[in-house]
Amino acid sequence: MIYFADIRENLMGSNQSSAVARDLYQKCREYRDSADARAQGFYPYFRCIEEPHGNYVVCEGERKIMIGSNNYLGLAQDPRVIEAACEATRRYGAGCTGSRLLNGTVKLHVELEEALAAFLQRESVVLFSTGFFANQGALSSLTEEGDAILCDRENHASIIDGCQFAPARLVPYRHNSPASLRNRLKRLPDEAGRLVVMDGVFSMSGDIADLPPLVEASKEHGAFVYVDEAHSLGVLGPQGRGTVHHFGLNDEVDIVMGTFSKSLGSMGGFIAGDGQMIEFLKHRARCLIFTAALAPAVAGAVLKALELMQEEPERITRLWENTMKMHEGFKRIGFKIGTTKTPIVPLLIGSEAKAFIFTQRLFEEGIFATPAIYPAVRYGEAIVRTSFMATHTESDLDRVLEIFEKLARELGTFNDPAYVNPTRRKNVFDFRLPDAAGLEEVRADS
Repeated sequence: MIYFADIRENLMGSNQSSAVARDLYQKCREYRDSADARAQGFYPYFRCIEEPHGNYVVCEGERKIMIGSNNYLGLAQDPRVIEAACEATRRYGAGCTGSRLLNGTVKLHVELEEALAAFLQRESVVLFSTGFFANQGALSSLTEEGDAILCDRENHASIIDGCQFAPARLVPYRHNSPASLRNRLKRLPDEAGRLVVMDGVFSMSGDIADLPPLVEASKEHGAFVYVDEAHSLGVLGPQGRGTVHHFGLNDEVDIVMGTFSKSLGSMGGFIAGDGQMIEFLKHRARCLIFTAALAPAVAGAVLKALELMQEEPERITRLWENTMKMHEGFKRIGFKIGTTKTPIVPLLIGSEAKAFIFTQRLFEEGIFATPAIYPAVRYGEAIVRTSFMATHTESDLDRVLEIFEKLARELGTFNDPAYVNPTRRKNVFDFRLPDAAGLEEVRADS
């Protein structure tokens, strides 16, 4: 019998070095960021939601207005969507216990793919277990060594990671800049395959991709165009078809990616395009063929949500009414909300510590929101990221504006260097507040 010790000796040889192997857990023991935030009483992550009700949730036994969710149309808690999930579970079971390639395809998967293809006016669609996998699977499968993926600098982390998995060279271009994209494309070798990828709506800034000139620049240089519609599906375009349809460019954009975890209220993702490309992905995307298929409950719920989104256009109308109200309200108070044009409203705070404190105070006042710090945003430009839903009421939104105005005044938000001296940024951050200084002194040396 061969023992592991024998194998190790054969691999290392008899004259073993006296060097000690690096301790992989050392960085874990030294990690202090979350502990420092907890010690100060303003750690904002992994909050436990006891009861979700769409526009509000119950946490720690108390009701909180939810403004940190991507449930744009309020469909995640719709009784008809929930019943569709239950019926799918009763019919097909709790899970598929296998990959789509082997034993995991059920009729609901095929029906959902066909419904999405018809809705998006595409030849074909393939489902993935998550949106993250959809980006990873497509980007890593469609490109080869010597190709280039041109990637907006503010693209979502799932796109960035998908590019890193891909054999192609990653070439970033300046956010939403056709001129920068052209410049990058011009420098590529003539023989290089090229794929331009961007979010339709950018998840932190709420910007809409400047799609017409970006597509024009791409086509001038023989590039394929890939648009991630995660935050635009159900928000932009006729019947919520997304940014591509919003600009009337469905015939010009080659690949559309989307998720079910935002407007459609569930989880999972998809890639839509021509039939040959989708057939290729079905047999080459490793994170499709080596992971379990979407649970039947998810497919059933998304099918119903997609149906309701088309049958009840008033949801999208109400979403945009709420969005405009909050854009105007936050700007009136004095918040910088960047260039957002969507239900995603980033509120500039500045100091990372202040952003955590602001979020904790919101929670104490009955509002559930989340901060975003580096690397999601730049150092010294931390935000409270808010997003709004069709199901928010007027009283919900008025209360949110009232509390934000109150806390901005109490915490001196508009005195932060991000407001008074935005050209100077300090490339460090920590969550520890000086013992003697008040909140107004945080990052005073920026």
